[in-house]
Amino acid sequence: MNFLENYQQIIAKAIQKHTFKNKPAELYQPMNYIIGNAGKRLRPIMVLMACDLFNGNTEKAIKPALAIEYFHNFTLIHDDIMDEAPLRRNNPTIHTLHGINVGILSGDALLIKAYQFFEDLEPELFKKCIQIFSQTGAVLCEGQQMDVNFETMENVTYDDYIEMITNKTGVLSAASFKIGALIADASEEEAEHLYNFGKHIGIAFQIMDDYLDVFGDVEQFGKKHAGDIFENKKTILYLLAMEHATEEEKKELNFWYSKKTENVDKVYSVEKIFRRAKVDEKVLRLIHKHNEIGHDYLSKINLPEEKKKPFKELANYLLRRES
Repeated sequence: MNFLENYQQIIAKAIQKHTFKNKPAELYQPMNYIIGNAGKRLRPIMVLMACDLFNGNTEKAIKPALAIEYFHNFTLIHDDIMDEAPLRRNNPTIHTLHGINVGILSGDALLIKAYQFFEDLEPELFKKCIQIFSQTGAVLCEGQQMDVNFETMENVTYDDYIEMITNKTGVLSAASFKIGALIADASEEEAEHLYNFGKHIGIAFQIMDDYLDVFGDVEQFGKKHAGDIFENKKTILYLLAMEHATEEEKKELNFWYSKKTENVDKVYSVEKIFRRAKVDEKVLRLIHKHNEIGHDYLSKINLPEEKKKPFKELANYLLRRES
């Protein structure tokens, strides 16, 4: 998608312009490492796309877009520490290279830098964007804590899971779109429609993330295969398996999810139950459902369909990652 590549180039140039040259290098080099270790940078792109949708000044949206990218990478550093993850985007994680203390500090510094990127906005717009940004950060932390709680909770429900991934993933995509829309002076109603589009696409994206953790190509996905199973994460795959498994299989799932172990038999046994229960098919249908809800919100925005076409293309791109 050419439009995506164009936005990626804009973000890449802005990141290059704002490379950290501060001291101590032990703090700032890891920050440059994760920011420069380019993922697809989709969330800052969402800010620019939303701004363009409502004919805003893209230049004005670049720093807020970087704020979203820096904030996202702050969360990734801390997530990797909490998950003891060795890889991120097929590269060693910061705490693996530099230790946990540096990981915590460099993550904290990225968060502070993210806030500073909003400072050029005029006061009223600054207040609106910061309110969304701060609320999103607080909700995201709630989602992360819910995710941690699930590891030891015996009865995690489907609604619990959807709330968790909405908080942990959906709201950041949603906020990215809304901030871009507000920078372009969109109405509150239109900005909220775009927010809800982003939220449901974000939910679908996270469900796909959980799916690919088990059923994806590890080379394409860039993470440890079945990391969620190793970590006893009660993802939608686990919940659907528990719903459709036999009593014997439920006992086996409870056995494996009661302990953290690197034993490959754990992954083999859990995957076998997932496949027998046809969890993969059920999860893909759920992804489709949230994708449709998101598109319903997009259709409510009173603009020509041609202008909304890139958003549909982005949604399809997000949900058709290599599996």
